[in-house]
Amino acid sequence: MKYRSVGKSGLKISEVALGSWVTDLKGTAAEDVAKQTVKLAYDSGVNFFDCADAYSGGAAERFLGEVLKEYPRKELVISSKVFFPTGEGVNDRGLSRKHIFESIDQTLKNMQLDYLDMYFCHRFDETTDLTETLRAMSDLVAQGKVLYYGVSEEWGSARLEEAQRIIDRYNLYPITVVQPQYNLNDRYIEHEIMGTCRKLGIGITTFSPLAQGLLTGKYRKGQPLPAGSRATWQSDHQINDLLTDENLDKVEQLRKVADELGTNLPILSMAWILQHPEISCVIAGASKPSQLENNMKASGFEIPADAMAEIDKITGFHRFERHVG
Repeated sequence: MKYRSVGKSGLKISEVALGSWVTDLKGTAAEDVAKQTVKLAYDSGVNFFDCADAYSGGAAERFLGEVLKEYPRKELVISSKVFFPTGEGVNDRGLSRKHIFESIDQTLKNMQLDYLDMYFCHRFDETTDLTETLRAMSDLVAQGKVLYYGVSEEWGSARLEEAQRIIDRYNLYPITVVQPQYNLNDRYIEHEIMGTCRKLGIGITTFSPLAQGLLTGKYRKGQPLPAGSRATWQSDHQINDLLTDENLDKVEQLRKVADELGTNLPILSMAWILQHPEISCVIAGASKPSQLENNMKASGFEIPADAMAEIDKITGFHRFERHVG
């Protein structure tokens, strides 16, 4: 497993991280499989484990904390997130100072930790002044409850730039990392966010590298949905909305590129993300050890320049630039 710095910070994380979104597995056969997956990750050199208080009402945090306490804390990089509702109260959500302070305490309790390595604002809060949010996150660093903080989705380039101005004005601890969705089917961060992060020295830890499963290659045009696949049970139908003929045609072309390179589509998809120097790691979920074992092969996998060009051609991506005249 290879490691990269998170932006300009001194923190090093594994190129492939394990994201934990599990439901309450206590006492089930799936719990043992999940534990085996975490153990494989640790034994294979994965040091970054990502979670959030919104995942399964805190069950994901509790599970991950219980499993990771078996390993030396100094060897682990553990993160969680704050924003989504954690209760019925009017202040049990968002990025107010109150909710952030109460949420970090509950997260640390859930995960049986004294501190988090990274703490993310899970979304942007339109109802809370940005200065209040940044002061609260910076104060958590000062208190030692969080070592580095960052943001996730809905934090575009303009918001990152505004945040940096506030940080400079009040001499706050800086944003160290962003966690956006990024994959071959969704390259929006290349328009502006990637450049802003490069300029500000912010690391990027991406999630959803396989686009809800589209880039696993298991969904084929004209064929029935695989039994038990996410498309057969996901309540919000995110993956189903991606299963268009156009996307499935692209997947078939990308599969051929993977075959020519002697690998499979999931490895190609994640290795492609890691070809970008701005990226600190790829956060991938895995429901069983075999999936994780395959995912980890993306670390260090080099894609030749001609294959990268072919991938750009297949995806049809063009960075937005406005030209006048």
